Amino acid sequence: MASKLTISSTVKLNSGHGLPVLGFGVYQTPKENATQVCAEALRLGYRHIDSASAYRNQGPSAASIPASGIPRSEVFFTTKVPMSGKPLSYDNTHALVNTALQDTNLDYLDLVLIHSPYGGTENRLGAWKALVELVDAGKIRSIGVSNYGVHHLDELEAYIKKLEQERGGPGKGGVISVGQWEVHPWLTRSDIVDWCKQRNIAVEAYCPIVRGERWGDPKVKALADKYGKTEAQILLRWSLQRGYVPLVKSVTPSRIAENAAIFDFELTDEEVEGLVTTDYSPCAWDPTVEPLAK
Repeated sequence: MASKLTISSTVKLNSGHGLPVLGFGVYQTPKENATQVCAEALRLGYRHIDSASAYRNQGPSAASIPASGIPRSEVFFTTKVPMSGKPLSYDNTHALVNTALQDTNLDYLDLVLIHSPYGGTENRLGAWKALVELVDAGKIRSIGVSNYGVHHLDELEAYIKKLEQERGGPGKGGVISVGQWEVHPWLTRSDIVDWCKQRNIAVEAYCPIVRGERWGDPKVKALADKYGKTEAQILLRWSLQRGYVPLVKSVTPSRIAENAAIFDFELTDEEVEGLVTTDYSPCAWDPTVEPLAK
């Protein structure tokens, strides 16, 4: 599998659509730079942009598509609806997606995720129902969640079955196509990943290079020296070969190019497993531990 991957490779989602295996994230990218930065990523071969309502740059990020001259159909654009700040509900989800379509000037969104499980059961389930309806309306192609723990996923799965009964049968309750989490060798989230694998849900990995906090790790450095690659490239390759879709971000053209140059080498299975740790060390937030009822 690994040696055959290219920057153009895709993962087939439960929705039937293809998700490019390398994503370009725009978290904390200034909105005044987002169009140029994303256009550079597209020029270098990325075809997957990961944005969010909370990033306040989804419009400028999407503007890179016409600016690049690449057909809309070839670029996979993601946004997320937040569960923090203004309480998210069924109605607010409809409003946020409509706002995202206006901001991005896109006819449809490839993927919309619920950004976190914050907000309580009623809001989580209401948001999901709204996303299902928005798929039916042709405004969204695929839906999923971000930062959910297994208990949140179990809650959602039960609700999907209930929605199917209410709305007319299998598939009518919505299909979880993608889940997004912080995942790397020091935070493997095996319980969540296993839950997703059993259901063919694509796992997107944010902070795949751990924000540079692990530079100098002996095992990673040894592999970087062996393959003539940077430590970032080793960690991104690890993510790919574990079957994840890593999301990388940078505003520096040389780094954007470096992060894409991970398809000309392959780690051995032993090297991939050798980087795995039993640590639980998030470098970002960790909403997966949020109680169901809070």
